[in-house]
Amino acid sequence: MCFWGVRGGIACPGPDTVRYGGNTACIAVRCGGDTLIFDAGTGIRPLGAALIKHAPVAADIFFSHTGFERISGVPFFAAAYNPKNTFRFWANQLPGGKGVHGALTRLMADPVFPVPIEIMAATLEFVDFGAGETLQPTSDIRVRTAQLNRSIPVTGYRVEWQGKSLCYVSDLVAGSDGTEPAVLALLDNADLAIVNLAQDASDSADWHGNLGLCDKAAVKTCVISHHDPDHDDAALDAIAAEAERLRPGTVVAREGLTITL
Repeated sequence: MCFWGVRGGIACPGPDTVRYGGNTACIAVRCGGDTLIFDAGTGIRPLGAALIKHAPVAADIFFSHTGFERISGVPFFAAAYNPKNTFRFWANQLPGGKGVHGALTRLMADPVFPVPIEIMAATLEFVDFGAGETLQPTSDIRVRTAQLNRSIPVTGYRVEWQGKSLCYVSDLVAGSDGTEPAVLALLDNADLAIVNLAQDASDSADWHGNLGLCDKAAVKTCVISHHDPDHDDAALDAIAAEAERLRPGTVVAREGLTITL
């Protein structure tokens, strides 16, 4: 897997974020010849530039939610403009929502964006599911899902392939707002779990709680991502040191980080 964007909220390029990166959430996971992409923040732009060199390509893109920070990179995903490529977009269908196709259509429409999604020449598919369903993007990849929180609807994912398991539980809120039994079932004995930092730079409770959930679930390795845009490189260095003290082996994600299970 490779991290193409590690920020939450808004992209934050600049001299103080060079080492960890400033793009918003995007992670690419390779399972043999298949590619799964989690979230399409601004980090999907450089990912698209890399993929376009290898056309034809196909990938499944899973959204933790369809808020702006998680979909803002879609219009700039160069690989989606190549007719040789195929992409399938997945998101949890919330009550009263218009689904993932509706969210992306509204994003790529006046006055937000000058051209519609139909200009993308790749073959595009759109799949809505209910949190809690198990998805099968290919015959040998299983993706389990769960709603992570009560008041902030966010979908967590667990990828299972060839005996390995990876969880992506960004925007997870531990404690009273979290759906802890569902989260623990999703995390159970995972080889690796990607969890989020707190959005308030002064509050460590969120990510401390998330590491605690990983302990309860016997997760082997934790990766902290979705960094506060106000956290510069020095602040993330300090968090990395504290995370190593609390749970040795914990990784603080940075753009370009590649991990092989």
